[in-house]
Amino acid sequence: MQTTPQERIIRPARNVMGSLRLPGDKSISHRYGMLAAFAEGTSRFLNFSTGADCASTLSCMQALGAKVNRQAEGTVEVTGVGGRVTPADHPLDCGNSGSTMRMISGLLAAQEGKFTLVGDASLSRRPMERIRKPLTEMGARITLTDGHAPVRIEGAALRAIDYTTQVPSAQVKTCVLLAGLQTGGTTTVREAVRTRDHSELALRAFGANITRGVDSVSITGPQTLHAIDAVVPGDISSAAFFLCAAALFPDSSLVLDSLGMNPTRAGLLDVLATLGARIAVLNLEEKNAELVGTVQVSAPGSGLKSAEIGGGLAAQLIDELPVLAAIAPYTSGGIRIRDAKELRVKESDRIALVAKNLRAMGAEVTEFEDGLDVPGGQTLHGATIDAGGDHRIAMAFSVAALRATGYTLIQGAESAAISFPEFFELLDQVAER
Repeated sequence: MQTTPQERIIRPARNVMGSLRLPGDKSISHRYGMLAAFAEGTSRFLNFSTGADCASTLSCMQALGAKVNRQAEGTVEVTGVGGRVTPADHPLDCGNSGSTMRMISGLLAAQEGKFTLVGDASLSRRPMERIRKPLTEMGARITLTDGHAPVRIEGAALRAIDYTTQVPSAQVKTCVLLAGLQTGGTTTVREAVRTRDHSELALRAFGANITRGVDSVSITGPQTLHAIDAVVPGDISSAAFFLCAAALFPDSSLVLDSLGMNPTRAGLLDVLATLGARIAVLNLEEKNAELVGTVQVSAPGSGLKSAEIGGGLAAQLIDELPVLAAIAPYTSGGIRIRDAKELRVKESDRIALVAKNLRAMGAEVTEFEDGLDVPGGQTLHGATIDAGGDHRIAMAFSVAALRATGYTLIQGAESAAISFPEFFELLDQVAER
């Protein structure tokens, strides 16, 4: 079968074995890169994310006056602007990265000057009203186009607010905290569902004073950030594909070294344990307030069981839900996902694409507005998969294809580079055929 550079053929595997060290966590790399570029001094990061999204963050901060020096093997040095950016004479291109666009908006809202943030076609469809609302309450002047990018910001002196997020979103929380960092008084963000706390931990690592409540986080500004040196832990959202792949084969054994084990991100391990996978966490330690450990996973001889995911867990696992749904047909009792409507406004409508591609592989699946029911005990066959330009769909169905009968063609496989350029190479490395 002939393929184009945008396509990838996945052959069935008989096992998943080996040891991997994964590229740096995307969420942490975004925040380290942005804060380092805003801080005083030069920061140095080892194992910085290799994904295109984090490159977008560095590129935008470079356009605002920071100095970025990319060195060999994932080492990045960033010299910051000391709290005062230089407005660019052109729009800041955020590429495919919603994290870049939403978080940098909070940083720029309190700065002098006018700024325009743009993105690719996918990012230009994603909702931005969720950041405009709190920033406008703080006194910022934000203009959108029908609730979407381009985001036009006219910087202004802001006022502190007490804000309750409308949807669970670490990006919105970060946006408000970065504005509050530069604003006199105490800015508080309240969440009904706790979201990942990488921003709070990163701000502390850069010297900011930040206070955590039961359902809130507060920052008193203005504060100055100072450069750090750090090793970025391996990305657990990237690890999800390998953990799920290993869970599919009874004789598998996979070790992932130096993996980020932040409690607000590690819910995937609980779900895999519920499904029956054997999970061991070794050498757990704290680095720059982030937990890092080695994870060993092997599959149960009797096969995977069933799981229900909803509420706060669905919000925590929003990036991992596509791959869990993709392996659900191979479980005995299926996987039920609810309270995940946010999947519809990611890089694609991930609920619709997961359902479409599972059906293409011969699976039964029921689609809901906020989730999916995927029955277990099903056999999948190879098919042509439409990734829809979405990196997590491309990677999720590459994992499902490992246990399908026949070959699977992933169309749009190049989208994996948005978060994980090495994905296919590493998958071939551990998939025994």
